[in-house]
Amino acid sequence: MADVLATTMVWPAVIYAALVFVIAVLILALSALLGQRHWQPDTSVPYESGIRPAGPPPKRLAVQFYLVAIFFVLFDLEAVFVFAWAVAARRLGWAGYAEIVVFITVLLAGLAYLWKTGGLDWGAAHRRRGPSSADERP
Repeated sequence: MADVLATTMVWPAVIYAALVFVIAVLILALSALLGQRHWQPDTSVPYESGIRPAGPPPKRLAVQFYLVAIFFVLFDLEAVFVFAWAVAARRLGWAGYAEIVVFITVLLAGLAYLWKTGGLDWGAAHRRRGPSSADERP
């Protein structure tokens, strides 16, 4: 009985995956056949909103900017969960309180880990590095 149930549940997924694959290949093939093919010098020039660039492209940002953005998103998302808990705190009772304490404890542990590993430090002078071979003297 379990074999019959397992095989009847697998076939729809296999058919669906095959159809997705066929449609993806069909779209790529039609795009290659029907797509425009023109090579002009202007097609390789970068532009934004139809305006040609006035100078060289801007410098790349340091990784720390992206790390700060990711940390902001993580801790901002945490605030959404805490606010949602605050709205329903009375209905959730002590079980809900225990859950939010565990949640905040895990977030504080993550923040402590970031702080300890130097993920929140900026600049080369603040980075914590392990001992290198140049620092070791016999």
